[in-house]
Amino acid sequence: MAQVFDRSSNALARASLVLTGLLVIVLGVTLDQLQRSPWVTRQGQRAEQPVPFSHKHHVEGLGLQCQYCHTTVEDSSYAGIPPTKTCINCHSQIWTNAALLQPVRDSWATDASIQWIKVHDLPDYVYFNHEIHVNKGIGCASCHGRVDQMPLMYMQNTLQMEWCLNCHRNPAVNLRPTSEIYNMAWAEPSTDKPVWCAPTGKGASGTGPTAESVACLTKDPSSNGNPEIAMLQAQAGMESQPHATSAGQTESDGPPMAVLVPASKYRKFTSQIDLGRYLTSQYHIRPPNELTSCETCHR
Repeated sequence: MAQVFDRSSNALARASLVLTGLLVIVLGVTLDQLQRSPWVTRQGQRAEQPVPFSHKHHVEGLGLQCQYCHTTVEDSSYAGIPPTKTCINCHSQIWTNAALLQPVRDSWATDASIQWIKVHDLPDYVYFNHEIHVNKGIGCASCHGRVDQMPLMYMQNTLQMEWCLNCHRNPAVNLRPTSEIYNMAWAEPSTDKPVWCAPTGKGASGTGPTAESVACLTKDPSSNGNPEIAMLQAQAGMESQPHATSAGQTESDGPPMAVLVPASKYRKFTSQIDLGRYLTSQYHIRPPNELTSCETCHR
């Protein structure tokens, strides 16, 4: 019987199998890189907003705090988009005829909301809570980047699941004192710039929020003339001044925020991982195996 296939057919068959395998691998790698690219994640892209609002101008230039506009960031799952009234608080007095602010004036006159384009837009199946992150020591810049240096807002990080899981597996690398949450220029502790922290006796015992369970300073608490200690002493002095209430009882004037801790109780930290592990314990953050469970984000 005549030979149907030439002897070279075996080599061609093997080569075709190898090429098919390589093609599958290349296609898989390409798709993997594509779904991580800015084309899909919109990372670094600046959306065209109805009003070219500059965080750099308002935060770095004018010194506005994040909470002035994002009023619910500490007690809600949403940071909140400021209503037109927040803009008009200032712009009824300044830049009143600026052309780029015409949409703001129109919104105020017609009572129609400005149609802002959401920059950090998570999928509908993901549950994210701003409140728990802010009150557990995650700073704004850890997720949103240096917003104070952004003339136009963009997404600094991918916000994909793997990015979230990297933090949930080891949150210590991103934790900071709650007093530094809104400090965009916060830098992790180092030998040259250590941080001192001490438990306050609040929060952990159920007498206050977790955020008040630790007091942290950037100056040596045992040194004379420490401005941070002086500020706490002044606040504590305000709290200790009682006054009469309508019911005939007395209460303190100041908010229950200032906590004086003896200098001997402060612990010095010169690395982020040591500080993070300490804050993980003090803030009662769940272990990584619980933080990475599906029900943490998918509800």
